Amino acid sequence: MNMAIYPVAFQVMIAVFGGSFILQMIYWWMVHARLVFYKPGRSAIKRSPVSVVICAKNEEENLKANLPSVLEQDYPAYEVIVVNDASSDKSGDVLRDLQQKYPHLRTSSIKENMHISRGKKLALTVGLKAAKYDWVLLTDADCSVAGNKWLCTMQRNFRKKAGIVLGYGAYRREKGILNLVIRYDAFFIALQYLGFTLAGVPYMGVGRNLAYRKELFFRNKGFASHYELTSGDDDLFINEVARGKSTRIEIRPESHTLSNAEKTWKGWYYQKKRHLSTGPRYRPASKLLLGTEILSRLLFYLSFISLLAFNFLVPLVLGIFLVRMLSTTVIIKLAMTRLNEKYLLLISPLLDFALPWVHIWMAFSNYVALKRARWK
Repeated sequence: MNMAIYPVAFQVMIAVFGGSFILQMIYWWMVHARLVFYKPGRSAIKRSPVSVVICAKNEEENLKANLPSVLEQDYPAYEVIVVNDASSDKSGDVLRDLQQKYPHLRTSSIKENMHISRGKKLALTVGLKAAKYDWVLLTDADCSVAGNKWLCTMQRNFRKKAGIVLGYGAYRREKGILNLVIRYDAFFIALQYLGFTLAGVPYMGVGRNLAYRKELFFRNKGFASHYELTSGDDDLFINEVARGKSTRIEIRPESHTLSNAEKTWKGWYYQKKRHLSTGPRYRPASKLLLGTEILSRLLFYLSFISLLAFNFLVPLVLGIFLVRMLSTTVIIKLAMTRLNEKYLLLISPLLDFALPWVHIWMAFSNYVALKRARWK
């Protein structure tokens, strides 16, 4: 290699390292840290009637385990609508039994029909049409709620000027590395979408714990613009309609939901690929903000490794690296406390580096599959 180009190469590397570090500090301290310093409102709010909508396809056991807690909320006026999406198990029997005990449980059924394009978006639309009340709170059949104050806590954000409330949907803690990866991934995604919402630029929510006005859904023609996609019932819809002044968040522990994480790496891989398939349909501003974060993170690590490999300005490079690591550690630790998460801190440095590469590979795989499908 020509020795004459070394000075220029080092200048480029240190510029990339310094620039990516500054961008990372902006994201961590001006976006992610907002969750740490956020103080939920404490004022007493008039309790609005609420429709809870849950879609269920072959969820017999989950309905038995989780639905009673949703039906036993400490709340004066609410209904629970479960859409039985052509289940082939005994989900219908479970729902009929529960209706005997809980009169505010209502059900809708979608019959098997090979000529109709079905999926969760159709089931949700059916549930929303059946809802009696304007405010609709969504969760999944495999989710359990934090307690009988879940609905009440989420509802505290149903203000006159609000149209959307984003909650936190965690995964249950179990043994194994895969569980740590899934939980950290969900935690970091929440750190992003909740932080960006507090910064005035909401871009997504999770269907495990999400509320919005029925009127908002139908005024924006529901899922019409992305109905053909299997995913996007939560993030794409929110990306389309959410605006800073009308979108609120709720992070108190009483408002959380818990889901079972995938048990196999293959299952998580395909689940994650499906979730990432919606990214290309985000608003340009959302793609720019998220893309800049992940690109600056990758460039930071790559330039750090390169500068160390060439033994260039090692004390300065190590010092900057440690500043970023200290910043991320402090914010992650405090955010874990806010979101009632545990045992994610030690693995966070490894996943902070590794997960972007995994996500890029999955997104590229989705892109190739889409190109092949179009070519055929």
